[in-house]
Amino acid sequence: MTRHYTSRLDLEHGHVDLTHGGGGRAMAQLIDELFVSAFANPLLEQLNDQASFAVDAGRMVMATDSHVVTPLFFPGGDIGSLAVHGTVNDVAMSGARPLYLAATFILEEGFPLADLARVVESMAQASREAGVPVVTGDTKVVERGKADGLFITTTGVGVVPEGVEISGDRARPGDAILVNGSLGDHGVAIMSSRENLDFGSPVVSDSAALHGLVATMLDSGAELRCLRDPTRGGLAATLNELAQQSGVGMLLDEAALPVREAVRACCEFLGLDPLHVANEGKLVAICPDADAERLLTAMRSHPLGRDAARVGTVIEDDHHFVQMDTAFGGRRMVDWLSGEQLPRIC
Repeated sequence: MTRHYTSRLDLEHGHVDLTHGGGGRAMAQLIDELFVSAFANPLLEQLNDQASFAVDAGRMVMATDSHVVTPLFFPGGDIGSLAVHGTVNDVAMSGARPLYLAATFILEEGFPLADLARVVESMAQASREAGVPVVTGDTKVVERGKADGLFITTTGVGVVPEGVEISGDRARPGDAILVNGSLGDHGVAIMSSRENLDFGSPVVSDSAALHGLVATMLDSGAELRCLRDPTRGGLAATLNELAQQSGVGMLLDEAALPVREAVRACCEFLGLDPLHVANEGKLVAICPDADAERLLTAMRSHPLGRDAARVGTVIEDDHHFVQMDTAFGGRRMVDWLSGEQLPRIC
């Protein structure tokens, strides 16, 4: 169904107002000319309040995530691409093939339509590149001062193939801990952009959809026990979560952790620990020790896993602590983050 309007949205100079969320003609025009146009696909274009689709055999997976990043645009991405990547990755960490996304936009009165169009097009491009279409959604507008510009919530569904069993409670002593690349890029990119910091070498967000990498890992034949994307709280929070779920300890090797020099310099300057800094294009994989090299080889064959590394080992520990052998020959605790290190980063 195509609606006709007396004039088109002024995407260059216009702003969001309360009528764009009021359920009337202005809201219908915003949806048609911006969202439906950008996300164009047969399921969305039915303009129902839901999407109906068939799925392959297997276990269904669903994940949802809200995105409130500040600033909305940052080196290497923006809130739109981040909203796609974040939810696609949450689905993929189960070993699932992501199928579809739903998106909800909370818009603040006065938000520039040009910025909204830029975010939506970035989101649409990320969706197309991932092969995971946005098939339904919702838009709400709140009064000026109530939403800090724009919030986006995305929900994803996918299917786990038969025989794939990946869960946070499956790590066993002796297992290898792997990551697919450098740590802390996203959080440092956000902080550098927010504070106008320059460390001589540009740091860009690692935001990316990881389901293709996960598929390559599964195709390797290596056994995957756990997968997790270390977003808020970074690698430290992720490993502490997995240690608690599996009832084990974790021992990291500081010398093996891949951290870019610019990220390390920024963290030292700001008093941050790269282990606590968020990532948006990284995953942690736990596998049996015997499968570690095969899995690393598979990861390094994929563009998003070229710098994959083994960074530690699962150990027996009744306290379920995460520890690290330091570059100075000592050992220290890697605890949960206390407080909020980097607010509004995803």
